[in-house]
Amino acid sequence: MMRESKVERTTNETSIKLSLRLEGQGLSETGTGVPFLDHMLNLFSRHGLFNLTVAGKGDIEVDYHHTVEDVGICLGEAFRKALGDMKGITRYGNAVVPMIEALASVTVDVSARPHLVYNVSVKNEKIGKFDVELVEEFFRAFSQSSGVCVHVNMKYGTNAHHIIEAVFKAFGRAMSEAVRIDPRVQGVPSTKGVLG
Repeated sequence: MMRESKVERTTNETSIKLSLRLEGQGLSETGTGVPFLDHMLNLFSRHGLFNLTVAGKGDIEVDYHHTVEDVGICLGEAFRKALGDMKGITRYGNAVVPMIEALASVTVDVSARPHLVYNVSVKNEKIGKFDVELVEEFFRAFSQSSGVCVHVNMKYGTNAHHIIEAVFKAFGRAMSEAVRIDPRVQGVPSTKGVLG
């Protein structure tokens, strides 16, 4: 049985439609109005082997903040819905990914206990028109709406684009590992018998 979900979110600032398939082939189609975000979502999908479609409109004439945050919210909700009762999942995932001179790690716990640790320092404030600080906002929104504990750590790097690209690739691989079904797991992977 395919684990998949669809999420729609409409506010006075954004309108987002997103679909996610956990057992995918890394296929993506994204159009958020924020080109750098689309690029990162495509990397996340490809390296996590998730099928992902995102169509969004937002008040990008103000800035990209609302769109980036709301896509993070929608992606988190999509994972929460697609995972259902979370029975049989691996739960934890970790990936360390190099991108030229940059090295980033992402570790996740699909636990229904949201938390974000974000240790990424970049010199550039912008990549093109994209504010680098919005990456942290994306992950905070994702963590809160998904219930996933996310630790993002930059080991080293100098090029902002390379650093953020390594982060999103590692995020895809870590989430792929964490949501994978392990036939040895009976029920949910917790001694409490519940996640949360």
